[in-house]
Amino acid sequence: QVQFVESGGGLVQPGGSTKLSCAVSGIKPWNWLSSWFRQRPDSEREFVAKLAANEYPYYAPDVKGRFAISRDNYKNTVDLQMDNLKSEDTAVYYCNARLIDSPTTEFWGRGIQVTVSS
Repeated sequence: QVQFVESGGGLVQPGGSTKLSCAVSGIKPWNWLSSWFRQRPDSEREFVAKLAANEYPYYAPDVKGRFAISRDNYKNTVDLQMDNLKSEDTAVYYCNARLIDSPTTEFWGRGIQVTVSS
């Protein structure tokens, strides 16, 4: 059974930083593509960043240079460091794990609220 433990987020001032963390169990290490998505108010879920084991990260254009995705393949965790936050970054952020040996199989975390406001 795949399980997610997510942490971080909350209320952050514009220009501030926060870090999201996601620990995944039930998936073999190195066998999953880790991604973060977000859903802003009244919008559809959208891609934010992704990182596979031993590969380079990839970011959505509006977060590139401000967000950084990283993962620990031994602990099966993925983090999203978010800097220079803007009000438009306010969203629920979701951790996603897609199996490399079964690309149509993916799992989602429950979501973390990040609110950027003064």
